[in-house]
Amino acid sequence: MALSSALRLPCRHLCPSSALLSSLPGWDCSLLTEKKTAAKWKEKKKAREGCSLPGSSWEERLANAVTPLSRLPYQEQLQVKYESQRKILQTLASRLEELGIDARKPGGLCCPLRPVVPSPVINGYRNKSTFSVNRGPDGNPKTVGLYVGTGRARNIVCVKANHMENIPSKHKQVAQCYEDFIRGSPLDPCILFHEGGHWRELVVRTTSCGHTMAIVTFHPQELGHEALAAQKALLKEFFTRGPGTVCALTSLYFQESAMTRCSHEQSPFQLLHGEPHIFEEVLGLKFRISPDAFFQVNTGGAEVLYQAVGELSQAGGDTVLLDICCGTGTIGLSLARRVSKIIGVDVVEKAIEDARWNAAFNDYTVVRAIRNCRSIRRLLYISCKPEGEAMRNFLELCCPSDPGKKLAGEPFAPTLAIPFDMFPHTVHCELVLLFTR
Repeated sequence: MALSSALRLPCRHLCPSSALLSSLPGWDCSLLTEKKTAAKWKEKKKAREGCSLPGSSWEERLANAVTPLSRLPYQEQLQVKYESQRKILQTLASRLEELGIDARKPGGLCCPLRPVVPSPVINGYRNKSTFSVNRGPDGNPKTVGLYVGTGRARNIVCVKANHMENIPSKHKQVAQCYEDFIRGSPLDPCILFHEGGHWRELVVRTTSCGHTMAIVTFHPQELGHEALAAQKALLKEFFTRGPGTVCALTSLYFQESAMTRCSHEQSPFQLLHGEPHIFEEVLGLKFRISPDAFFQVNTGGAEVLYQAVGELSQAGGDTVLLDICCGTGTIGLSLARRVSKIIGVDVVEKAIEDARWNAAFNDYTVVRAIRNCRSIRRLLYISCKPEGEAMRNFLELCCPSDPGKKLAGEPFAPTLAIPFDMFPHTVHCELVLLFTR
C-alpha cells in the first residue's frame, strides 16, 4: 500500500505533466529579471523607510509595518515574492552542499521553482484578525488596533486598522465596537501584566457562510468570581442587546488569561453567546472551526492551494495520507475521495476534535518518523515561513543517514517548489515543496 504524507507547519511528489503546471494560476506570469526586480524592490524599500519618518502619518506607518508591499501593483508584489523564494531555495542548495549533497540545479536552486500562484482575493482576504489594546496616537490606553513599534524599543503605539487593505470590514466593525465597549468600562486595559488592568486582545474570525466569532481575552488579576461574572454579563449585553448588536455575532467567547498566550486546555474559552463553532465551506466540504483551531487565513487562496496539493500528491485509491499538523483537517479531507485512509495529527486538542468531527508535537520527532518510514516515498511540505524552522526540517529530510540523530532512512530530495500567495500586500508566501525518494 502506498503511503503519502502532507507535512504542514503553522502562526507545511513529482514528475508533473505540463498540463498540470499550465493549469496552475500564475504559470504564464511574466517575470522581471533578477536585477530589475531587485532594483525596483530597493527603490520601494527606500520609500517604505521614508514612511517611518516622524512626518509620516500613523496610518502610513502601520501599513508600512504590516502590509509593506501594498504600495506595489499586485504583479510586482508577486515578482518580489518570487525572488524571495528563489533565495530560499539557493540557501537550501548551499546548505545541502555543505552536507556533501550535490543538489544545485540551474540558477543555483535546489529544485525547479514555479512562478508564484496569485491569490484569487487581494483585499480583505483575512478570515482571522487579532487586535491589541494599548495606547493610541492620542495617548488613549483603550485603543483597539495593531502595533507600530516594539516592546523592546518601548515605542509601541496602537493604531486603528480601519485603513488596512488585508482586513475585511466586518473585522474592523467588531474591533470598533470592542473599543467602544472597553472605553465605557470602568476597568483599565491590561497593557503590562504587572501594572494591572484587565481588557486585552480581541480575535475576530469570519467565514464565507456569513458567520462571525469574537474572542475577548481578559486578565482576571485579583477579581473574584462575582466580579468576573459581572464583566462577562456586561460584555454579552453590549454585543447582544446594546450597540454591539450591529456586529451580528454568531459566537462570543471570553477567555481569562494571565499569560501572553494560552490554549483552551490551559484556560478554557467560555461561550457567552451564540453557537460554539462557526462553519466554513472549502471545495464543497463543510468545516467546523473552534476558537483556537488552525485554519488557513485566506479561504479563497486555500482552495487554490488544496487543489494544487491534490494534483501534486498523486494520491490514489491505495494511498494512506498523513496530514501532519492538520489543524481542522482541511487538506486531508479535501483529498478524502482520492485516498483509502487519512491520518490527521495535531498538537491542539480542540483542532483534533474538529478534524474528527470534520471527517506539534516536536518537529524533530515528526521529521525523524517520516524519514525513517520506508513506505513514505513522496512528501509535500507546506510552510508559510520556509526560511525559518522549516529550513532545519528540510535539511533533516535530505541529509545523509545519521545514526547519532536516529536518521536511518533513505534521504529525500527536493523535486519541485511552488509558492502560493496566501498573504497579499505582505512579504510572506506559502511554499509547497515536493520531496521524493
